[in-house]
Amino acid sequence: MTSVSPELLRRFDIQGPRYTSYPTADRFVEAFGSDDYAQALQQRCGGRASVLPLSLYVHVPFCASLCYYCACNKIITRHRERGAQYLHYLAREIDLQVAHLGAGQSVSQLHLGGGSPTFLSDDELGQLMAMLRRSFELVPGGEYSIEVDPRTVDAGRLQALAKLGFNRISFGVQDFDPEVQKAVHRVQPAEQVFALVEEARRIGFESVNVDLIYGLPRQTRDSFARTLAQVGQLRPDRIALYAYAHLPERFKPQRRIAPAELPDGASKLGMLAAALEAFQQEGYVYVGMDHFALPQDPLAVAKRQGRLHRNFQGYSTQPDCDLIGLGVSSIGRVGATYSQNAKTMEEWCDLIDQGRLPVTRGLALTRDDLARRAVIMALMCQGQVLFESIELAWMLDFRSYFAAELELLDELAGQGLVRIDERSIQVTGEGWFFVRAVAMVFDRYLQADRHRAQFSRII
Repeated sequence: MTSVSPELLRRFDIQGPRYTSYPTADRFVEAFGSDDYAQALQQRCGGRASVLPLSLYVHVPFCASLCYYCACNKIITRHRERGAQYLHYLAREIDLQVAHLGAGQSVSQLHLGGGSPTFLSDDELGQLMAMLRRSFELVPGGEYSIEVDPRTVDAGRLQALAKLGFNRISFGVQDFDPEVQKAVHRVQPAEQVFALVEEARRIGFESVNVDLIYGLPRQTRDSFARTLAQVGQLRPDRIALYAYAHLPERFKPQRRIAPAELPDGASKLGMLAAALEAFQQEGYVYVGMDHFALPQDPLAVAKRQGRLHRNFQGYSTQPDCDLIGLGVSSIGRVGATYSQNAKTMEEWCDLIDQGRLPVTRGLALTRDDLARRAVIMALMCQGQVLFESIELAWMLDFRSYFAAELELLDELAGQGLVRIDERSIQVTGEGWFFVRAVAMVFDRYLQADRHRAQFSRII
C-alpha cells in the first residue's frame, strides 16, 4: 500500500456516497414500484441476460439486542418465533420472483445480511437454504457468505453453516476494547472471536472477514492501536474498516451514545492513519475504500488482475450481474433498474399477502445514468477510465461529454490524486485512498444539489 499524507487525510475528511450503485439509493423514487420491477424481471427472463448467473441478497432483520452505533434496518426482539413467520413470507416472496424470472436460474453469489442472520436457528437457516435451492441453482465455485454476530454462534453452529454451503463468513468485531464494547452495548470478549476464527479456518471456510469501526465512543488512539495489534494477531483474510457516522437525528439507537464520549476529528484521523500503517505492515492489500485483503485472497487477486466488481454488498470478485434482493428493505438491480423492498415488516407482508412483489421504490436508469455509472465503477474498481471504451459503449465523445468533469478533475490532478492524458484518467496510488472523491466528480445528481450531509465520510 502507498502511504498517505496526514494533510490529504484532513483535506478529504468530507462526506460522500459509497457508490455501491450509481445513481445512489437516495435517488430512488416511489413512482417506480412493483409493476415496474415485474416488467424488469420479465425482460430479463426473455433476454440474453437470462443465461448469466444471478447474485442473491437475503436480508434477515432480527437482532436479540441493540447495538447503539447501528444504522441498519433491524428489528430488536427476543421472540424467536418471529423467524418462522419471516421464513413463511420469504418463501412466498421467492415464489413471486420466480414466477417472473423463471425457475432454476443460476446463482454465483449469495449473501445473508441483517440485522443478524444467525438470529435464525440452524434448522431455520436450513429451511432458508432449502427454499433457495428449490428455486435457484447455486453453482459450484460460487461465493456464499453470511454475516455472523460472534455472540450468537459456537463451534457447532459454524460447522452447521459450512454444511449448509456457506464458504465465506464475516464476523462483526467493531472493537476489542471492553470499555468501547460497553459504550456501544456489544460486549464480546476477544478470546471468543479468536476461538471462532480459528474454528472457521479449521472447518475450511475459504475466507474470513472481520468488520472494524473507528470513531466509536470511548475509543482513543491508544485503545484502537491495541485493537489493531489484536487484529494483526488474528490475521483475517479480509478486513472491512468503517468510520462511525454519528447521526442520532436519523438513527434512534445512536441517541443512547453520549456525544462527549466520541473522539474528536483529529483523533479519528489518527486512528485511520494508524490502521492504514498497521495493515500495510501486516502485508494487507488495500482493495479500495474500506476493504483490505491478504495478497492471496481472491479479492486482492481480482484487484491485481483488473477483475474487481462492485455491487450493493461492496467489492466482489464475481462478474457484474443482476442482483435479486429478498426480504424487508432489500435492494436489487435488474437490467437498467434498481429496486428496494418495503422497509417495514407490516408493509412488506401486506404486499406479499396481496400477491404483489414487495417493491415500493426504485429507479429506471437513463442513458446518462448508465454512461456515468460505467465511468464511476471503472474508477471505483479498476482505478482508471479509458476514454475509448466509454465512447464505444455509449456513442459519445468523452472529452466533450464530460468537459465540466475533466475541468473539476484538474484540481485533484494538481493534488496528485489522478493523472489525466489524452486517452485516460488514472487514479494514483495515493489517490486510491480517496477514490470516492474522484468518483463524486462524475455524479451529476451530487454536483447539482451538493446535499452531502446524508452520506458517510469518504475516508
